[in-house]
Amino acid sequence: MKYLRGKANRIFIDKPTVLDYLFRLKFYSEPNLDGRTIREDNRMNRKVFLTGFGFLVLLLAFVVSAFAEESKHVLSIEAYDMLNTVPDTYLIDIRTRAEYQLVGHPINAYLFPYTFWTTHLKKEKEDDQYKYGMNKKNRAFLKEIGKVFKKTDNLLILSRDGTRSALAAKELLNAGFKKIYEVEDGFEGSEFPVFKDDHKNKFYRQLAKRNKIYSFNHRRHYGWQWWGLPWTYAIDPKFAYPPDLAPSKRK
Repeated sequence: MKYLRGKANRIFIDKPTVLDYLFRLKFYSEPNLDGRTIREDNRMNRKVFLTGFGFLVLLLAFVVSAFAEESKHVLSIEAYDMLNTVPDTYLIDIRTRAEYQLVGHPINAYLFPYTFWTTHLKKEKEDDQYKYGMNKKNRAFLKEIGKVFKKTDNLLILSRDGTRSALAAKELLNAGFKKIYEVEDGFEGSEFPVFKDDHKNKFYRQLAKRNKIYSFNHRRHYGWQWWGLPWTYAIDPKFAYPPDLAPSKRK
């Protein structure tokens, strides 16, 4: 049986761990020679300390995780600047094949459709117009992007007006990609006019509609094209959706 002797206290040690030693220095008070007597209030203090310390660790982990899982928001002009100045930065166009070809796309933008067009024609409640659906999910979206890009690459996610890019960015973050940027104004931009403040947005859209403003609900008042950034209709196979380049299995 050994004792640690100090100027004021004497502590019994029986194969202690470092943690036990530290706690005894802080919480134990004058045990008897056989090491069995420990004051109840100090024992309670030890439990409170452990509980509080554990809670702080969990809270810190939660906060760090929450910040890590948020994508950054940039405008088209900022995305273009990143492409020209920041290494390992790539522009991912997640619109459909038809949009990429017929509406146009940024030069050197990689096509990875987040959704596909459907053959179902339906009447939209928002504007009372008939439209083909664009909600057929691309189940290979994450898999195909993972084949081309690293989890640490800077990926700029571009859709028509920022709606689909928000959904795609969230999935990419959940899949482990670390540096995701949403191009919030998109390629064509939102339907004119639009404001982030809901009340202001509703008010001015009502004014524009009531006064039959020509540009009401038209696009290209925001976004990549509105900024005058380089775009094209031409498709470079290097940037096309990879599965479309695979040779056909049919003979």
